[in-house]
Amino acid sequence: MRQHKIFAGDRLRRLREQRSMTQAELADALSISAGYLSQMESDQRPITRELLMRLSRQFGIETNYFSSDDDLRLASELRESASDPLFGSPILPDEASAAVRVAPDIAQRFLHLYRGYLALEEEHRSLQTRVAQTDVGAASRFPYDEVRDWVQSKRNHFDALDRAAERLSEARDFQPENRGEDFIRYLRDTYGVRIGQGPVDLGKGMIWRLDSNAKTLFMSKDAPVESRLFWIAHVIGLLEQRDSIERQIRQARLSNEEAASLARVALANYFAGALVMPYGAFLATARDVRYDIERLQRRFGTSFEQVCHRLSTLQRRNSPGIPFYFLKIDIAGNVLKRSSATRFQFARFGGPCPVWNVHQSFSHPGRILAQLAATPDGTRYLCVARTVSLSAGSYLNRPRAVAVGLGCEVTYAGETVYAKGLNLDDLDAVDFIGPGCRACERSDCRHRALPPIGHPLDVGTVERGVVPYQIDAKTSRTSSLK
Repeated sequence: MRQHKIFAGDRLRRLREQRSMTQAELADALSISAGYLSQMESDQRPITRELLMRLSRQFGIETNYFSSDDDLRLASELRESASDPLFGSPILPDEASAAVRVAPDIAQRFLHLYRGYLALEEEHRSLQTRVAQTDVGAASRFPYDEVRDWVQSKRNHFDALDRAAERLSEARDFQPENRGEDFIRYLRDTYGVRIGQGPVDLGKGMIWRLDSNAKTLFMSKDAPVESRLFWIAHVIGLLEQRDSIERQIRQARLSNEEAASLARVALANYFAGALVMPYGAFLATARDVRYDIERLQRRFGTSFEQVCHRLSTLQRRNSPGIPFYFLKIDIAGNVLKRSSATRFQFARFGGPCPVWNVHQSFSHPGRILAQLAATPDGTRYLCVARTVSLSAGSYLNRPRAVAVGLGCEVTYAGETVYAKGLNLDDLDAVDFIGPGCRACERSDCRHRALPPIGHPLDVGTVERGVVPYQIDAKTSRTSSLK
């Protein structure tokens, strides 16, 4: 059996520093040399199984703390998919992890096939957007899901675009206080594109349009300043980084042109965020203000959502920020955007967990909510959520009610302003959340809307719980926080 090597140097170093230990002290406690520990922290050597056990005892953590985030996500999705009643009895988390460890390529192919099956089922029942059928040879997949998976595989970080945006910002000396005028001037002088007010026929629901013939970027008159700034940066990205964007899309080997078009938008948006919030300056400021989103808004002239999304992309190898997950949902619970630089598991089927504070934020519009939460694997998170709805521009229009969530593991929480006043070690203050009811194995959750997939139900007639069924204990496992 192929041994799975674990490289988690940054996680190990952060954990050591949070416990105020030197390399020499930790090396002595683990009965290894300081040089060996240094090589593990720089990802020159993997963390062996024996050392995982020693670290677990030394710091009082779960052994999977150092597991590969990508493998954890893959194992979670594999367990969720393979527990569909279509396959009979469910598989256990350990079985899914073993499958990923031994044959990751086979696991990926199984998931690809299962997604194709789901897409065809959804198409047949007309419950979701019809899958494009122009490319008969392509796998039947939803383009949005395919692009999301690709972005996730990159940990929401595209280094070439990030560095290109940073170089351009430094070369042109773009400053936050003059960035709007600087962007307009650069777009005009370099590409001959001027900015125009959106005409009456811009189109209902349209916010901007690039007219190549007129060499004009038309933008909605009702848009806020930070949105207009971002759109200009997006167009600069499309023009400035066309070759780089197309090269990365070709390398992604997406299944159809719809997915490629969505990826093109995603990469141009990424460049725009990196140009408005250059990596080095933004990360330094974020650390200085302890990741205070509102202060970062003011410093860079951006929106709350733009700052949250940018924070989730700061994973440059030699200078990473805190690994954050990012989520954007509407009031109905539909996931509009999601990405994660953490091991956080998003539900692939169904909506997010109702206990999660991103839902509660709709009851407190404009207010930042902080929550300590734990997922079924025992990992605890600091979760921040707030609504980001904008004015519809007219009483006759309906504003779009959306909220964003940002979060990190509690080991990083102390570096943020949002840990203020929270007892990060108080297990009684933790809310137990899951990846969504269909995939969550918590058997005693009073918020459960649906039974977990693949588990037999015990529907008794002489007793009744909060939900009208019990999960059969013989074939289910209840996860708890250790």
